[in-house]
Amino acid sequence: MNTSIVLTIMADDQPGIIQTVSSTLHKHGGSWTQSSMSSLAGQFAGILLASVPSENSTACRKELHGLESQGLRVIARICDQTAESEASHEYTLDLLGNDRPGIVHEITKVLANHNVNVKSLETVVEAASMGGGEIFKTRAELLVPKNTDIDTLEDDIENLANDLMVNISFEK
Repeated sequence: MNTSIVLTIMADDQPGIIQTVSSTLHKHGGSWTQSSMSSLAGQFAGILLASVPSENSTACRKELHGLESQGLRVIARICDQTAESEASHEYTLDLLGNDRPGIVHEITKVLANHNVNVKSLETVVEAASMGGGEIFKTRAELLVPKNTDIDTLEDDIENLANDLMVNISFEK
């Protein structure tokens, strides 16, 4: 039987970080299942789901935590890997508009008010091609409870788009 381990990894960005973590997992019979990793402002940040034989999970976690001596801060949590809740629907939200402070705060406030879970969130700020300034783009994968009044949620998202003067698409 295998155990699922969720890892968060932080370090000064440098070559070999992913190889070091993958070698540790491999040494303990683990496999790399799913991940998202980036370099941000000279820092490496990643989150990873791994599967490790149950009998090796404690030793693997201990060795992963020991990577701190090599400059890698690894937090490893054993979890129950369950299927996505059947009590929700998946939606995608895309937002595009002039950058300004508070966009993520405002959109997540609306989502939280409707008990929507953010499954993944990607954001980027880019230079605007015309007229200077910066453009903010985001894509969120959402889990919306089946008992949510979708019309009310869509109305709240549309009102927010108008208030923020951004384009938002919200699709199943």
